[in-house]
Amino acid sequence: MGFLKIFLVFIFCSFPWPTIQNDLETYIVNVESPESVISTQSSVTDLDNYYLSFLPKTTTISSSGNEEPASMIYSYHNVMKGFSARLTAAQVKEMERKHGFVSAQKQRIFTLHTTHTPSFLGLQQNMGLWKDSNYGKGVIIGVIDTGIYPDHPSFSDVGMPPPPAKWKGVCESNFKTKCNNKLIGARSYLANGSLIDDNGHGTHTAGTAAGTFANGANVFGNANGTAAGVAPLAHLAIYKVCNSDGKCSDSDILAAIDSAIDDGVDILSISLGVSPSPFYDDSIALGAYSATERGILVSCAAGNGGPSASSVVNAAPWILTVGASTVDRKIKATIKLGNRVIYEGESAYRPKISNSTFFTLFDAAKNASETPYCKPGSLTDPAIRGKIVLCLQDDVVSNIDKGEAVKDAGGVGMIIINQPSYGATKSADAHVLPAMDVSAADGTKILSYMNSTSNPVAKITFHGTVIGDKNAPIVAAFSSRGPSEVSPGILKPDIIGPGVNILAAWPISVDDNRNTKSRFNILSGTSMSCPHLSGVAALLKSTHPDWSPAVIKSAIMTTADTLNLANSPILDERLLSADIYAIGAGHVNPSRANDPGLVYDTPFEDYVPYFCGLNYTNPQVGKLLKRKVNCSDVESIPEAQLNYPSFSISGLGSTPQTYTRTVTNVGDAKSSYKVRIASPKGIVVKVKPSKLNFSMLNQKLTYQVTFSKTTNSSMPGVVEGFLKWNSNRHSVRSPIAVVFALAT
Repeated sequence: MGFLKIFLVFIFCSFPWPTIQNDLETYIVNVESPESVISTQSSVTDLDNYYLSFLPKTTTISSSGNEEPASMIYSYHNVMKGFSARLTAAQVKEMERKHGFVSAQKQRIFTLHTTHTPSFLGLQQNMGLWKDSNYGKGVIIGVIDTGIYPDHPSFSDVGMPPPPAKWKGVCESNFKTKCNNKLIGARSYLANGSLIDDNGHGTHTAGTAAGTFANGANVFGNANGTAAGVAPLAHLAIYKVCNSDGKCSDSDILAAIDSAIDDGVDILSISLGVSPSPFYDDSIALGAYSATERGILVSCAAGNGGPSASSVVNAAPWILTVGASTVDRKIKATIKLGNRVIYEGESAYRPKISNSTFFTLFDAAKNASETPYCKPGSLTDPAIRGKIVLCLQDDVVSNIDKGEAVKDAGGVGMIIINQPSYGATKSADAHVLPAMDVSAADGTKILSYMNSTSNPVAKITFHGTVIGDKNAPIVAAFSSRGPSEVSPGILKPDIIGPGVNILAAWPISVDDNRNTKSRFNILSGTSMSCPHLSGVAALLKSTHPDWSPAVIKSAIMTTADTLNLANSPILDERLLSADIYAIGAGHVNPSRANDPGLVYDTPFEDYVPYFCGLNYTNPQVGKLLKRKVNCSDVESIPEAQLNYPSFSISGLGSTPQTYTRTVTNVGDAKSSYKVRIASPKGIVVKVKPSKLNFSMLNQKLTYQVTFSKTTNSSMPGVVEGFLKWNSNRHSVRSPIAVVFALAT
């Protein structure tokens, strides 16, 4: 088994141990692995006993006045050498004196990064990649999230084969009757042991990745059709680590990854994150490293910190880091003002009866005494009754909760005005009253109209689903941007995928329909784009079972689209060309990823010189590798030397920088590729050789790339370009980002 969950109660009878007045907290403890413990003859019990030897014998008096011993929570066997335990700061100090102790850090809390998309991605029944991959048949996707609502039609196992023989996971005892050939495993890491999703996030992400075909999917009749996950015949294994409030502890996340490795998953989908930290202190990076080493591709949300620069999280090079973009579907609503001017927005609300009545507008911010505006309990002005209320969007109170507050105060409708930074990104929320989302620019015009008349009135009209936005995909405003703070020499995010107004499975009916289990909701976030890529990875794994995680990732990146449906460069939320730190390699194109021609595999032995090149200490590198390392014996490499499908060149000065890449032929056995270069502004890019000739499949060839400045002056910000290897049938694109050295 991947971890051992232990709650130890020490009974001390012969004499009292010293007592410390302090509260216990959860720590993740990293220790060395003596040869006697990690030998092939040793057992899980040997390792657990070794971990137990580090626990102090002191007890503590809790804030409730009870005497409590140190207690172990999880014993990790795959993701790291160490354990998590309930300890006081003084007990950690006591442990530091023990031989073999490496480090201890307080548990951190991670947060969630919260039908039409398969079609938008070019996936069609009985043809193309869906047909070639048999819809992901035989692949197991592990979802680390808030649990699942198992009775949803999206998780029916009709037509599903039994799990593959390699599956070693379990359905915990209180959930056994809920598991089937679709939902093959379920583990909970929360104290109450419940696997039922009381948040909704995990059900939505699982349905997006691998939900089976479910008819009649809609929200208030919008986005109506047959819902399907990206890999509808893939199996699902659920690991519940987050509570109903969307809080997830890293000790639980590590335990879940530890189990998933032993269980036999092929893909891990993780739509969680926390502020960036070095890889040796990042639990998702630590766990994902061990999973990737065991052949499991880990797909993670890039975070919802956009459009701020360097907001990207989950940026380790062994992780597929996924940003968010729109699809070509809008759920359209309009507001018509008393002056006959009409503004367009989005909303998933749909009234049973159309109402053409104009109502008076009310600005909630005008006389508000506190922010955020329209929070529950704040709307006490009786003048709100019978009016359409204008509320400002914020990151504290959800749009739906604002609508609840307006409805409770007697309002008949609501206009959400987005923050200026959101630009063209709008949310189609399942509101409890007639409501819609408009841009900050249009919101300003609506407020200006209100100030121009003594009787400002408006009406909201709901138009439903509209397909065919030629500007799609557009990068979502919230999608986190590079460069990576932790490793700027690795371009992040890697890829973007659908993450705005995504319809997928939901535990409850948002439109209060109690006569069906076919419940859906529309959500936005990189949490939604991540499972799309997890599903794509599952399709590729089904078609190419011998591909490593790095090869799958390379295939996705080098075949990505950089143009939108209008055949113009992909735009960002400002409707300007999106930069390389917003889109990474581009927007996922699953069908092209299935036949990439050439791939960049990243040998795991390259990570040791990479870590040493990051100037990590020996213990820090050892924590990642789970063994001792001496960087003085390692020929370290700069970040950009890692065999990665993209180039991120930092601090380019007067001295040229040269890097090598090795590509593997997975296309035509006999093939010839010529390089095409689009040099970034102010940069000369030279590639040697300029032609690669392959004579067999899986043949590897190496090339060198030299980056040089063309002038003595340095440009601010990033300059970008690309290089492509083109054959008669394939085009293999690597994006290039260059940041100049600061002038001295």
